[in-house]
Amino acid sequence: MDAAIDAVVEIFTWVGFGAGALLAGIALVAYLLDGTWVPVRAVVEPTEHGKVVRWFDEDGGVNEAPLTHEQLHIIGDAGMYDIYSRRGWHNRMRLTHHSPLVRAISLLAAGLLALGLVALIVSYVLLFSRG
Repeated sequence: MDAAIDAVVEIFTWVGFGAGALLAGIALVAYLLDGTWVPVRAVVEPTEHGKVVRWFDEDGGVNEAPLTHEQLHIIGDAGMYDIYSRRGWHNRMRLTHHSPLVRAISLLAAGLLALGLVALIVSYVLLFSRG
């Protein structure tokens, strides 16, 4: 029975550290590819195709992006809203500063690394408790 417990703990340690490190690397690459998002104040306007937000970028150009159903639910009836636009791109915006995908990958990586650390601690406790 002790050998089975040791094997399971060892597997959790390697999977936790290995997959956690891999996902942490993927999260870093996704963060770097996400680019720079700057806060801007946007005007919410109704159009014939639904509501859109319009804002001025850093170069003085006017940008416009349609709102999705989820974004409409968050914004509500506001006439103006603080959004984030992608630096160097036109008509790209989101409501959060950081990417939800990068955040999800980072949290998963942290959880797997924590699993590896806990399994390593359990392994040491089992090693020294038997001796």
